[in-house]
Parts: sequence; C-alpha cells; structure tokens
Amino acid sequence: MGREIMAAIDHQYILGGVIASVLGFILLYNSLLFFLYANSSRKSTATAENRGSKEVQSQGVSVTTPANGGFRSETDGSTDVIIVGAGVAGAALACTLAKDGRRVHVIERDLTEPDRIVGELLQPGGYLKLIELGLEDCVKEIDAQRVIGYALYKDGRDAKLPYPLENFPSDVAGRSFHNGRFIQRMRQKAASIPNITLEQGTVTSLLEEKGTIKGVQYKNKNGQEIAAFAPLTIVCDGCFSNLRRSLCTPKVDVPSCFVGLILENCQLPHANHGHVILGDPSPILFYPISSTEIRCLVDVPGQKVPSISNGEMTQYLTTVVAPQVPHELHDSFLAAIEKGNIRSMSNRSMPAIPHPTPGALLMGDAFNMRHPLTGGGMTVALSDIVLLRDLLRPLRDLNDSAALCRYLETFYTLRKPVASTINTLAGALYKVFCASPDKARQEMRKACFDYLSLGGVFAQGPVSLLSGLNPRPLILVLHFFAVAVYGVGRLLLPFPSPKRVWLGARLISGASGIIFPIIKAEGVRQMFFPAMVPAYYRAPPTN
Repeated sequence: MGREIMAAIDHQYILGGVIASVLGFILLYNSLLFFLYANSSRKSTATAENRGSKEVQSQGVSVTTPANGGFRSETDGSTDVIIVGAGVAGAALACTLAKDGRRVHVIERDLTEPDRIVGELLQPGGYLKLIELGLEDCVKEIDAQRVIGYALYKDGRDAKLPYPLENFPSDVAGRSFHNGRFIQRMRQKAASIPNITLEQGTVTSLLEEKGTIKGVQYKNKNGQEIAAFAPLTIVCDGCFSNLRRSLCTPKVDVPSCFVGLILENCQLPHANHGHVILGDPSPILFYPISSTEIRCLVDVPGQKVPSISNGEMTQYLTTVVAPQVPHELHDSFLAAIEKGNIRSMSNRSMPAIPHPTPGALLMGDAFNMRHPLTGGGMTVALSDIVLLRDLLRPLRDLNDSAALCRYLETFYTLRKPVASTINTLAGALYKVFCASPDKARQEMRKACFDYLSLGGVFAQGPVSLLSGLNPRPLILVLHFFAVAVYGVGRLLLPFPSPKRVWLGARLISGASGIIFPIIKAEGVRQMFFPAMVPAYYRAPPTN
C-alpha cells in the first residue's frame, strides 16, 4: 500500500509539473515581450552610440593607421581573405573558403601542436557541422572516442542521459580527443589545399584606412615586419585575442577555473559517456580523450585556484575532490594527482557584441565564449562557419567593403538563435549545478537532477539542446522553467505549508535571476525574434 501511495504521489509530481510548465510558459511569454521592447530600445541607443564613437574605437592599440599617406586602396589580387589564427575555427574556415575558390592567407602565432585541457569534446551537433563542411576525416587517426551521452551523478545516485540519435546515421555521435591532435589534423588539411597559404607569424595590428580594414601587420617567424593585404580579414585568434577590441565590445567574465588531470588505464563507469558529478562546490567532469586516457576537469569557482607549486592544489584535490569521485575512478584519480601533471585554465564567457567594421569580421572564441561545462564552443564555431560560407558563396569578389560589411550584419543576426541557445544553456547549467548555501538554489539543483532522471521527454529535450542537435531558444526556456516548477510542485505536494510556499516562490525567482540576465546579454530580439531585425532580410550585394 505504501508503495502505491508513493507511486501516485510521483505521478502527481509529474502531472503537476506539466500543468505548471504550461502556466509558467504563459507568464514567461509576457515577460519576454517586456524584455523584447526594453531590449529593442536599449539596442537602438547603443547602436547610435557605437556609430558616434567609431573613430574613437579605431584608435585602439590593435589598429594601425599609417602616417605616410595611407596604404593601397586595392589589394594586389593575390589574397581574397586573411585569417588570423589557425585553431579549430581558423583552420576549418580556411578549408571551407578555399574549397569555394577563395585564396586564403592564414597567419598563426605557433604552428606546433597545442596542449590544452579544454576543446576536447565535440558534441553531435558539431560533428554534423563538420560533416557539412567535409571535414569529418579530421577526427580520424587521432584515437578519437565516440561519445553517445552523459552520466549525471549526485549524492551517490546516477542517471544516464543518452543523446537522441535515433533519427541520424550510425556514424553521428559526439567525439572526444586530444585538442592538439584535432587542430593539427585541421591544419594539415588546410596546408594540403593549393589556394591556402599557412604561415607562422604574430599579427601585431590591423591595418586601417579611412575606417576600413585593409589587412594586417605581422612578424613572421624570422622576426621580419610584414604587411599583408586582402579585401576581408577574419580574426580567429582565440580567447586571449589582442585584436578583438577593435571589432567588438568585450565583456569577459571569468566565473571559474578548470583544473585538469589525465587518468590512465582505467574504465569509466558508463562507457562512451561524459560523466558530470554535481560536486561541492562545483561540477567535476570525466570523459575519454583516447583509448587509454580519461580527462578529468575539476571546476574551481572564482578566478583564483589553489597553488600548484606549493602543494595546495594537491591537498585540495586529495581532501575535497577525491571523496566525491565515483569509486570506480577513485584510485586512478589519486594516482593522477600523485603523478603531478596538474594543469589549470580560466573559464571565460563573453556575449557577442560586434562592431560591424568594413573589411573585417570576428569569429570563434575571439568573438563569443561560453562556460565550457557543456562543451558547446566548437559546435558554435562550426555552425558559424557553415553560415558564413553560405552567405559568401553568392559573391564573386569581396572588394566592396562597405556593401560587404552591411551584408554581413546578416551573419550576426542569423547566428543568434543557435549560438545564444548554447551559450545560455552553458551559463544557466553551470549556475544550477554549483552547490550553494541558499535553500532555494539547493532545491533547484535537486529538481534539475530528478527532472533529468525521469527520462523520456524530460531528458531528451534538454540533452538535444546540450548536444547541439536541436538548439532552439524557446525549448531551452520551456525546459528550464519546467525544472523550476517541477521543483515547486515537489515542495507543495502532498501538503503545502507557508514555509514551503515561500521557498517555492524563491525558487522561481532564483531561476528567473539565473536565466534572464544571460538572455538579456545575448539579446532578446535577436535570440527569439530574429525576423524582426532588419539585417535578417539583406540580400547579397551585386558585383
């Protein structure tokens, strides 16, 4: 009898959550309309201010205006596009544009194999974009591992969350790998294309004449100062870009740091799955990066991490983190700490706030970043490349910089729904997954785990967003608030009390306080109503 009563209550929770989700959506829709009009007014003012301050922006340290009367107004015709940076975004973009017949000059600061602890998981949605670009062979011959879902851990419980791959070819899945191996494969692919020049050099400034970017100034590997010219310069020089200030308004936030370890010769509890432990104070990640290696990323909130050099980090990992690691990985985790190859890296997020500039475009992490918890960075970059390729294909040449700049404002609009969904999900999930002394936040965290554990549509919807297979803003908001009202329903059933009602109200308020600021930073109108943005309808300039 007791079990039947508990089962009935569980069904009440679910039914109550669904009904409350519908009511929550109605309230949310009204809120979004308010944000739409408020954001529209703010954007109009900001656009006028940006135009009025254009001359000031062009005087930044990364823009050079010559004192000798100016550079050539026309290029010598040997290069169509200069790409600054040959990471994932830069190398993939070079291959893509070269396949369409563009002559591309890629300048990369260091062409040796990178050694990073992030950028190691390509979601299925990103892999689909890789296929669309014809670059899927770049994940071959690097011991890349198939990833078919996630395993979520909390307080000794775990839930498997498979990717919804039923309607896709059998090859479609996530891929995890050594970041440097993947980038080197992309660079090799680029170097093999005849109309790509791949060169090692450090770009020191953009070359500007009368408000138009004409090319770049760089030092080659021999230290020689060289000026390179092209009708279009695309900056993809990564999260530490020193050129972005000329092309966008950078608002970089550093919410946490990742501490990286490699576990060797052990098995994950759930093969071919990424593992997320909802630890205290913040999440711990495990995923395979080769057939014998598992990457562990320990999130440390804030901008400072315990010192690695004086042993504070070893003490932290051993006493605070190790007790929270699944027992199947515990011994290997301690062995990795003992081995001592501990790395750290700041986690950065930055909404895309571009300054449309004739002759130049900003892409990749130089342009837009999100917390790497969900591994969505490469998916956003590859999606942007597909979009830019399709926009540039109708153009025979790129020499009309003013017309091209006006046309490429379409790029900033069309990318928003996909990129903003992935960005918002990453920021919101990180805040929900972190431990908190606040009771309402604790309830939200529990509700999120239990909601995903229900399986079916409750798991498939969020995982389809996480995987990049269905990045739709409205679905994201619906599931986020469904989690919140599910948590409220659990508080109110079977017998609400004033204390629980108040806690439920705080939970809804806290959820709104998490997601709405992120949406506002991304841009409400561009994210939910891109068709209302004039640039959405711009046609290619006629040559």
